[in-house]
Amino acid sequence: MNKAVFLDRDGVLNHEMGTYVWEPEKFVVIEGVAESLARLKAAGYYLIVVTNQAGIARGLYSATDVQACHAKLQAAVGGLIDALYYAPGHPSVSESLRRKPDSLMLEQARARFHLDAARCWLVGDRLRDIAAGHRIGVRGILVGPDEADGYQPHVADLRAATDLILAGG
Repeated sequence: MNKAVFLDRDGVLNHEMGTYVWEPEKFVVIEGVAESLARLKAAGYYLIVVTNQAGIARGLYSATDVQACHAKLQAAVGGLIDALYYAPGHPSVSESLRRKPDSLMLEQARARFHLDAARCWLVGDRLRDIAAGHRIGVRGILVGPDEADGYQPHVADLRAATDLILAGG
């Protein structure tokens, strides 16, 4: 059985803008992300992005726009990401088990990569990210400046999360 780090996208890998991030020219990878992913990859982790993209269901942008941002992300990190999953639904439009806090994206990756959930981590900037991981037995690390109901572990960014994973993973 293999191990992986599941990664939320906006706010973990690229800068959160306060609105939907779908234009490649506004998609900015956070400093230190490429180095953190390289460290995790060297330690034997699969790297899997799991991101809600409700703007698709709301008609604000298309799957092609999301894929363009993902291509820019992959280029910025030297192609280290093993898979990129996104949930195009929005609760006001349709129900979806792919959308976090549900866990279908993670379950699909777990089956595809033969993952042992007990050896996996999820790094997200919202409690709904962490909840998706907990549904399948994956440990979570919350990143970002906002306090979130005292959830621990809570660190500043992916670099700090990487240090934590590698120290205890």
